[in-house]
Amino acid sequence: MTAHTLLVLAHPRTDSLTAQVAARLHARIEGEGGTVDVLDLYAEGFDPALRPEDEPDWENREKVYSPEVHAHMDRVLAADDIVVVFPVWWFTPPAILKGWIDRVWNYGFAYGRSRPRLAGKRLLWLALMGGTPEEIARLGMTDALGLMLVTGISEFCGLPDARLRVLHGTELSGVPVELRGDRVAELLDEAERTLAEELPGATATTTTPGDASATAATGSAVASTNTLAATTATPAENTKNTRNTRNTRNEEPAR
Repeated sequence: MTAHTLLVLAHPRTDSLTAQVAARLHARIEGEGGTVDVLDLYAEGFDPALRPEDEPDWENREKVYSPEVHAHMDRVLAADDIVVVFPVWWFTPPAILKGWIDRVWNYGFAYGRSRPRLAGKRLLWLALMGGTPEEIARLGMTDALGLMLVTGISEFCGLPDARLRVLHGTELSGVPVELRGDRVAELLDEAERTLAEELPGATATTTTPGDASATAATGSAVASTNTLAATTATPAENTKNTRNTRNTRNEEPAR
């Protein structure tokens, strides 16, 4: 079965570096046989404001949310892999991305069940930061972002196979105009390498969830053809969490 990726983009400009990164990943996945559902939050006019119809009801985990939210839930469920590409503003993702999590990754869907509905999916958070690795490390930005996205959201929703990676030096205003094209090309190449490293097999065929040996073989085969390491990743940015933290608040027996 062909691997299917939900590629989430959170940037208002279609000519932004963030959009270019998403486009490169889209082309890479489809070029190697995968399928992609591009979810451009701004282009689709997604409303990030949480309103009463989409507010969690702790007395009813089967609550029927708004049609827009259920349509997005279906797109999440259909994916084998989820890749989220976004800039970091004020130490956090854009508000539209946080609002997407608030509304769509909701109680009864993404968490609150003893058998997480999203279990088995792989998730890559790919953040674009303007500073150098040293500047980012000194500020603790990657650690803070990882706590939010990997621990607070991914693991909480039963997704232990979630990673955060950072593309550094994405602010081009300090780069001479004549060198910007080369810098953009470097960043796009790095993004493509990151995809191959963090989601091996995303562009190949998937196996059945219980076929561990086949999954291992697929990962080994991809790894052998993708030996380039990311040049700017720090250990904190390359964390591969193995804990399967489940939120069981107000849950009922699995059914």
